Amino acid sequence: MSVTSISVKTKILPPLALRRFAWVVLVYFVAVILWGTLVRATGSGAGCGNHWPLCNGTVIQHSASVETMIEFTHRVTSGISFFSVVALLWWTIAGTVRGHLARWAAAASVAFTLVEAILGALLVKLGLTAQSQSPIRPAYLGLHLANTLLLLAALTLTAHLLGRRKGYTRSTIRLTAPFGAIATVALVLIVGVTGSLAALGDTLFPASSLGNALAQDFSATSGWLVRWRWTHPTVALLASAFLLWLLVRASRRSRIGNAGWDNRRLAALVLLLLAVVYTLGVLDVVLLAPLWLQVAHLLAADSLWVALVVLTARLTMEPREQGSGIREQGTGSVIRR
Repeated sequence: MSVTSISVKTKILPPLALRRFAWVVLVYFVAVILWGTLVRATGSGAGCGNHWPLCNGTVIQHSASVETMIEFTHRVTSGISFFSVVALLWWTIAGTVRGHLARWAAAASVAFTLVEAILGALLVKLGLTAQSQSPIRPAYLGLHLANTLLLLAALTLTAHLLGRRKGYTRSTIRLTAPFGAIATVALVLIVGVTGSLAALGDTLFPASSLGNALAQDFSATSGWLVRWRWTHPTVALLASAFLLWLLVRASRRSRIGNAGWDNRRLAALVLLLLAVVYTLGVLDVVLLAPLWLQVAHLLAADSLWVALVVLTARLTMEPREQGSGIREQGTGSVIRR
């Protein structure tokens, strides 16, 4: 490949600072989500009362309780996340050509962030926090978690698409086997929702021992939230079958066209993260879901989700072959290899 070709290929990529910023925003959002788990697990959701967006009706907290500081910190970091994703959208639009798929992903990230804020506000205003056992709380929590995962997916796609040298616009990609991959992602999404409901059941109805927890699961006097905890590991096993299909497909298509992606390494990472998630899940049950283990389990699950989204994007959004040339963004010139 000539020096001129390498130079043009470099121009295809958006600024390096933008690409790094996209990944930083994604990591920051994961940290905010983990702090949200701390809010739920410690029952600090009512730490600011039913006030939103203010905390206990004020901005500055004086002589605040631990619960108030945990919830207040979550609100502050969530506010910062909104401005960071808006900045990401603006920079993505400024740093890419018209039609770049990263623009759509960044716009979706802003939309999901707004929905996240609305759902969070409703949880507070409706009193669906702390030890609330309202029958509508699980539905809101499940919707909240589903939106969170979709938000992470949009941010992941933004960062991934910004790093693509080929196949970054709708006209330069072709979709391959989208239904199986989408089914896998949808099942993993359901696993996350059932996991959030299981975690809520552990928070509201803690067990004193493993035997007591199993007795609760099969007791007719237990609430449905407890008796349905079995759905989380069951759906997780079902999703793993689809996930293994995706990994086999990735290993068979180790490289996509001339993009130079080694999907075998990413597939191996997904498999490793899957094993870590299952191991932490079993420990979560055996050790009765201590706080540190809940956070570690969620971190592993979010990492698995991010890796899965990237792998799915690679397998389903293949760059179209353009013969022997590379077309530069914004021009009609083609540089021959």
